[in-house]
Amino acid sequence: MLQLKRLLEIFIVSTKLGLTSFGGPIAHLGYFREEYVVRRKWLEDKSYADLVALCQFLPGPASSQVGIGIGAARAGVAGGLVSFIGFTLPSVLALIIFVYIAQTYQLMDSGFIQGLKVTAVAVVAHAILGMAGNLAPDMKRKTIVLIALLITLLIPHVLAQVSAILLAGAAGWFLFKGKQTDSAGDIHIPLSKRFGTICLTIFFSLLIGLPLLSGASSATWISIFDSFYRSGSLVFGGGHVVLPLLEREFVPTGLISAESFLAGYGAAQAVPGPLFTFAAYIGADMGGWLGGLGATAAIFLPAILLIFGTLPFWMDLQKNQHMKAAVLGINAAVVGILISAFYQPIWTTSILTVYDFSLAALLFFMLAYWKLPPWVVVVTGAVVGQLLAVL
Repeated sequence: MLQLKRLLEIFIVSTKLGLTSFGGPIAHLGYFREEYVVRRKWLEDKSYADLVALCQFLPGPASSQVGIGIGAARAGVAGGLVSFIGFTLPSVLALIIFVYIAQTYQLMDSGFIQGLKVTAVAVVAHAILGMAGNLAPDMKRKTIVLIALLITLLIPHVLAQVSAILLAGAAGWFLFKGKQTDSAGDIHIPLSKRFGTICLTIFFSLLIGLPLLSGASSATWISIFDSFYRSGSLVFGGGHVVLPLLEREFVPTGLISAESFLAGYGAAQAVPGPLFTFAAYIGADMGGWLGGLGATAAIFLPAILLIFGTLPFWMDLQKNQHMKAAVLGINAAVVGILISAFYQPIWTTSILTVYDFSLAALLFFMLAYWKLPPWVVVVTGAVVGQLLAVL
């Protein structure tokens, strides 16, 4: 009964986040922290940062993997899957519906889209301030924050985040190796190493076997599944990176027109949740709602297998004193990465006028000082953005 109650709670909370988390993966992490760490206290800031750092290492949608990890910590494998479904389903359904209306109505230039982008500025700024105070309290870690910020901001490459985290881990290893600390979070993941090994084996077996099976079979669905699975397996840097991969897989082959692809891309910017759900739009365009659900399963399957496969080993490694020292540096690097993403692309694509900045300030106060629920902040941002466009 307790397990069922927890699963229902996870589903309700993750679905609420799936309905209100606009602004891309970094903004999602801000919403997650506000809901799971600050409000519900399901885990502490350090545990949350540890989980974020792990998911930055892995290919796939980092915010979705963080959500899966939190669900797994709360209620095992079932909790992770329920958390994934709740966070993902709203945008999947919205994008499947957009298949039928995106080319009929011109929605992408509406003011509410700009309002939602400004909302992301307030959400990420709030997350950065909260995490920086806890994870970079001394000058050494503040310096690591700065270095990670510079690396990820000045080197426009998808592996820059991974490199920054590796360097920060090495710096933490040397700078804090003599420091007795309990800095690694006390998050407990009820997954066995045997289960983790099975998940990693399945991941690599599909990654290697699906292209071979696709080449040997004439079944179109196998080739399509392989395209989505490989796209989800080999992407570092978030949902925006997967879009050109999907374009190369499906537009030149004629499975989806360039016009429809671009319309779906615009729709994906307008809905909350992970950008990887753009696969639902492509799948629905090719094969109706069943195609949309199948494409979603295919592109997210690698992320699910990887997070379930690595969590048992990651949490065990953090018990090591040397690893705890490295995690101090890694956690500081996560803050620097968040600041970098806050500037580019969130700030540069959202704050275009003095009115945008004013709205961002209002939304930040609503979230940080007036302690209003995130969904109220999101709705306010959308409504005011539309009003500003009309005026």
